[in-house]
Amino acid sequence: MLVIQRRPEEVIRIGDDITVRVLGIVGNSVKLGIDAPRSIPVHRQEVYEAIQRENEAAARSTKRIHGLL
Repeated sequence: MLVIQRRPEEVIRIGDDITVRVLGIVGNSVKLGIDAPRSIPVHRQEVYEAIQRENEAAARSTKRIHGLL
């Protein structure tokens, strides 16, 4: 894991296409702005995990429908 310290309005670049800007810091909360191509999904961890669970459930359901389970 790369650990980088940034101040408000400073930027981190990921490759040529992704920019992460620190918009503000209040207490223990950091507000980030992320600019990425639409083809690259950007989610909070809890949203990503929910999407993964839904995809796994859909895959299991499809396998049941086709008699693979």
